[in-house]
Amino acid sequence: MSEEHGTLIKTPKQLIVVSVLALVVPVAVALLGSQLVTGSKRIDASEDRKAVEQRIKPVGELVKMEGAPSPAPVAAAAAAAPAKAKSGEEIYNAACAACHSTGAAGAPKTGDKAAWAPRIAQGAATLYDHAIKGFKGMPPKGGSTASDDEIKAAVDFQVAKSK
Repeated sequence: MSEEHGTLIKTPKQLIVVSVLALVVPVAVALLGSQLVTGSKRIDASEDRKAVEQRIKPVGELVKMEGAPSPAPVAAAAAAAPAKAKSGEEIYNAACAACHSTGAAGAPKTGDKAAWAPRIAQGAATLYDHAIKGFKGMPPKGGSTASDDEIKAAVDFQVAKSK
């Protein structure tokens, strides 16, 4: 009633040949297909070096004229024009207000005389030190890149609002 199916592979040699072909043929097709799609051109090793340099040379050249002043380095130009220091209020609004206006992370609110009284009693030097180096949950300089003098101005601004 039912016929047995016969196999085409009858010897181990035939099995090896079929296995190798099953691996080699798809790889060869993929490589040939990629070369066809990319249209890659191999550069002849004997090609003249000057011809290669001519193909890859820059579009323009920088030429220094006789008697022309040399350009100033970028770092020197940036250092020559110092940035204007920001006021204490500007630093407060940029870095301090995020916590000191809301009381986040236990920061004393600006204008809360009761919370600021013991801190002000410690002295300006301590307040400056805590603001610059960080204190408890507050990061150094309130997480800003302001200078020490700008941070001191921001502390003075807060103290003036909290007295």
